Amino acid sequence: MSVRRVVPDVHTADFAENREFYGLLGFEEVMNHGWVMTLASPDNPTAQISFAERDAAAPVVPDMSVEVADVDAVHAGVVASGAEVVYPLTDEEWGVRRFFVRDPNGRIVNVLGHAG
Repeated sequence: MSVRRVVPDVHTADFAENREFYGLLGFEEVMNHGWVMTLASPDNPTAQISFAERDAAAPVVPDMSVEVADVDAVHAGVVASGAEVVYPLTDEEWGVRRFFVRDPNGRIVNVLGHAG
């Protein structure tokens, strides 16, 4: 299994305040869908932080996102383990296939793969 990146997801109501603060640390906005915004390092684009005021499709905002090479294989392993899937495997309109699972600490992990 190949992990491509891990991104903390911060629940917030103020994108501008976070963009300004994390800009001081060298992050720049690379994606903004209105409900979720991602900042990344221009020198290392996999160093990212996402901020969400809600999730467009799921009932909760995840605590972390893990992008994997084969989301279907990871989903099968998670289901076989008996871990709690809190959002089913779904093809989202913005080009990702994802599911949410609760980790042993109670955190919600968004496991995703990009289409194509």
